[in-house]
Amino acid sequence: MYVIVSHDVDHLTAFEHRTDLILPKFFARNLIETLNGTISFGEMMSRTGEVFRNRWQHLEEVMDFDRQQGIPSTFFFGVNNGKMLAYSLENAAYWIKRIHENGFETGVHGIGYSTPDAVKKEFETFQQILPGVPFGIRMHYLRHDENTLKFMDAAGYRFDSSIREHKAPYKVGKLWEFPLHIMDGDMINQGKRYGSKSFEEIREFTRREIAAVVDKNVRYLTILFHDRYFHSSFSVWKAWYEWVISYCKENGFVFQSYSSAITELNSVNGH
Repeated sequence: MYVIVSHDVDHLTAFEHRTDLILPKFFARNLIETLNGTISFGEMMSRTGEVFRNRWQHLEEVMDFDRQQGIPSTFFFGVNNGKMLAYSLENAAYWIKRIHENGFETGVHGIGYSTPDAVKKEFETFQQILPGVPFGIRMHYLRHDENTLKFMDAAGYRFDSSIREHKAPYKVGKLWEFPLHIMDGDMINQGKRYGSKSFEEIREFTRREIAAVVDKNVRYLTILFHDRYFHSSFSVWKAWYEWVISYCKENGFVFQSYSSAITELNSVNGH
């Protein structure tokens, strides 16, 4: 089995959320997790410190880890604002170019999904940042309707990974859909708004979810980890990502990028 790893970049700074409810919810969640014993007081204080340092991304650290592990991961960036995604296009462009220069693939973390014009506009904005480079998309909060994939195909996206289901990749026009199988928050929170599970419970739940995909004979397992959590202040999240990569290696899974998977799929399907 092949594994495709990706990272959604939901935040770049804390202060970009001065006018929304992200920060109050963040502090409330940290307090709940401290009181229920999920995180230590020191970890809560470390998370608070990250806010005041105005740093809510760990892109360099994730790139370093993925490079060391031989993971050709993909980073999805917003080029539009909405649904609490609030960083500027200027900041997005800086990181998109930097990650591309470091040899990793980038794509759009989409906001508009319900009209062809909204989907096309984000495609064109990203294309101006990295002209001539094919790319794909994942919708923020995985939002989509019955027409979204058709709009993506018409816009020119090479692939999407917004549909959460235990299926193999499939085509919509020229667009390859890579369903999303394993997402960090699903594994760690397991339906709650805050952490409450032990690390062993999280690992066991993840093993079962991976096994469910394997049982479906899906050739490409997709894993999503948000870069923001690759830090000691989110020790369980960081440890989970490091563990799931090791687990995949121990089970003989091979890491691929979306691009290399598409090349193989097109070859097998005669395209």
